[in-house]
Formats: sequence, C-alpha cells, structure tokens
Amino acid sequence: MLETVRDRARTYFDDASPAHDWHHVQRVERLAETLCERHPDAVDERVVRLAVYCHDVGRTKEDRGEIDDHARWGAREAEGILRECGADAATIERVQHCIRAHRYSNDLEPATLEAKLVSDADNLDALGAVGIARVFAYGGEMGDPIHDPAQPIAEDDTDAGATQYNHIHKKILDLPARMYTDVGRDLAAERVAFVREYLDRFDSEVVGER
Repeated sequence: MLETVRDRARTYFDDASPAHDWHHVQRVERLAETLCERHPDAVDERVVRLAVYCHDVGRTKEDRGEIDDHARWGAREAEGILRECGADAATIERVQHCIRAHRYSNDLEPATLEAKLVSDADNLDALGAVGIARVFAYGGEMGDPIHDPAQPIAEDDTDAGATQYNHIHKKILDLPARMYTDVGRDLAAERVAFVREYLDRFDSEVVGER
C-alpha cells in the first residue's frame, strides 16, 4: 500500500513550486525516517510515511489561490486516496490528523506522536541550507524582494515578512521552538545555527564589509 499511495500522491506535484515539490516530500520522508529511528518510543512508521506522502498534495492549489488551507484540503483528498488503496478507517483517521496538524499557520496541535514527527520533519526541511534555499526559491517565485533596507525587521508588521530576508527572521528562526520531539529539537538546533551563521554573513555583505 505504501508504494501505491506514494505513486498516487506524486501525481499532485507535476506543476509544484520548487519549494514544495516532490523533492521536498522525499526529503521530509528521509527526515521522518531519521526521527522515527532515533525516537525512544514505538512509532507507527506506516502512518508517518503515508502522511508524509500526502501532506502537501494541496499545496499547489493553495499557491494558485484555489484553496485557503492546503492541510485541510489535503486531509480530505487523502481520505479518498487511502481508501482506494485499501487503508482501514482507523489508519485514514490517523493520517488525516497528521496532515491537518502539520501546517505552520494552523492552530491545530498534533495530538499523536506520529503527527508530531511529521510536523517536525516538515519543519526541519525549512531549516538549514535547504531551508534557506527554499525561502529564496519561493520568494523569487512570488516576486518578493530578497532584502530591502527600507523594510527593517523591527518595523515590518507583516506576518510572513515583507522580504525574503525578513521571512527568515520572522518565521524560520522560530521553527526550533515549534518542534514537538527531543530528536526534532536536536536536529533543529544544528540547522538553525547554520541559518544564524548565514544571516551574519548576509548582514556583513549587505553593508559591504565583506
């Protein structure tokens, strides 16, 4: 069933943004595997992997403005995918919760270990070197400026950041605090340290010091 669901989910990413394409799903899957292996408690890895495959099936629709919440839409869509692939009702319900709870801007807290691990894996892909690349790829696609000295972070009252640089400060640096597991926090600490190092270098280059 895992391969069948994976192949079905992949068809939703044909025109996806580079920041949320199938490569993102594959990275999240590898991160989820690492988190599951390192977590001291028993994890239903099948639920985790099914949720990872389906967690962003609605992302392209949200980016196009066709839906408001890709997590809620994706959870509904995943129900059909999973049912057609032979999943039982309990598995479908658990996977749907993982999908609904993974979205950064949703207020829904993960209520299961599997949902926490999916959320952590997804957020980890937004940190580190890959996370920085995703910010600038997505911001460029949306037409947002990389950096604007006239938009200092202290005066930026937007939720996501008026520039890509501000987005890193407003959203990405907060991700370690949103980790739900100790293993997720350990990986996040290393990745966010790299992001901070990058920002220090960025600040120096912007003012011509380096």
